[in-house]
Amino acid sequence: MVDAEDMITRIEQKSRKIESLIKQYRPVEALKTALEGSPPKTKDERCKSANWNVVHRAIMAIKAVDLMFSSLDPEYYDILMKYLYRGLSTGDRPTCEQCLKIHEKLTQKAGLGCILRALSDTVNTV
Repeated sequence: MVDAEDMITRIEQKSRKIESLIKQYRPVEALKTALEGSPPKTKDERCKSANWNVVHRAIMAIKAVDLMFSSLDPEYYDILMKYLYRGLSTGDRPTCEQCLKIHEKLTQKAGLGCILRALSDTVNTV
C-alpha cells in the first residue's frame, strides 16, 4: 500500500505534467492524465483534495466539450462522473456550469449506468 506522502508527491508530479499539457493546448490529454491513477481507494482527505485540484484544473481547461469525447476513452467515464459530482458539490458557479456541460455530454455518451455507478459506489470515493 502506498503511503499518503508518496501519493501527494505523485499528484504534484501529475499536476506539473497537466499544466504543461494545458499550456500546449492539449486539455483532453491533461484530463486523461488527471484521471489516470486517481486515488479513489484512499481515505486520506489530503490526497483526495490534492487530486481534485488537479482534475478540477483539467476540467476547467476543456473548452470544446463536444469534441472532448471523440478522444476520451470510455475507461475514464465513471471516474470522470465521480469528479463531476464533486465539482457540483463545491457550489462554485463556474465550476458547476462546466461540470453540468460535461455531465450532459457524458450522460449522452455513457448512458445512465455511468450516473448510477458513480452514485452507488461508496467505497471508491473521490
